[in-house]
Amino acid sequence: DRPANDHHGGFHHEALLYPGAGEFTAGVLSFVRPALDQGHPVLVLLTPAKIGAVRDALGPAAEKASFADLADVGGNPGRLIGVWQRFIDGQAGASEYRGVGEAVFPGRSPAELAECQRYEELLNLAFGAATPLRMLCPYDVSALPAAVIQDARRSHPFLTAGQPGDEQASPDFQPIDLAEPYAQPLSSGPRDAALIAFERGGLGNLRSFITARAEQAGLGQRPATALVAAVNEIATNSLQHGGGRGELRIWTDDGWLLCEVSDQGHLTAPLAVRLPPAADQGAGLWLANQL
Repeated sequence: DRPANDHHGGFHHEALLYPGAGEFTAGVLSFVRPALDQGHPVLVLLTPAKIGAVRDALGPAAEKASFADLADVGGNPGRLIGVWQRFIDGQAGASEYRGVGEAVFPGRSPAELAECQRYEELLNLAFGAATPLRMLCPYDVSALPAAVIQDARRSHPFLTAGQPGDEQASPDFQPIDLAEPYAQPLSSGPRDAALIAFERGGLGNLRSFITARAEQAGLGQRPATALVAAVNEIATNSLQHGGGRGELRIWTDDGWLLCEVSDQGHLTAPLAVRLPPAADQGAGLWLANQL
């Protein structure tokens, strides 16, 4: 069990830096079991193999926890903050919530790792002193690049190696700069990327353009339909909030079909598209992120 003085109140964000399967299981159990014993809601987001290992180690107590395949709910890391918010909303009134989420695992692409780091940084903004959510984020130090582990040290206020009592404040923690999250330009697409400009009244042509490129790239009907809907929502946002016009570039790269919508707007809300919008706000960008 974790030490009695381990409660810090409000949101608590901790990285578990583990070197092997044994340390992973021990660290997760020491975090999860006390919460289950006390009747707190627990959500565990891991790959199926690790879900199996945690279930086996917990034994009958595993039935008290909720589990989900992280590759399913967090294939796009930008959706994960919404997953935690729905977990809290679905267990409203609990005095404490605990979650385990290994968003960063070997095999993630560089683009996915960058998005995972952004997710970890924004978690510290999404939940605050009023939210009694304690989160443990495992990182495999034996399999992940050193730069990724250093990012974990910067984005998590607390670190642990998994043994009771060894939690410590991260000396490298850096709160996210609210002026910075979306200030950096995207990497440039290839010069031969297909390009179409759009303005009011032109979304039908835009959708036809994407559909043709998706078919040419070999996308199945379901992902192609989702892609068209997502880009349509982003382009609609460009027309409403980005200057009334925009451009779409589309190209393939290493088996992926990439679409980039650009306009004259600038995103200033750090949690935009991460959480469901309020009733009086547009839902287009959030919907695109879900798709």
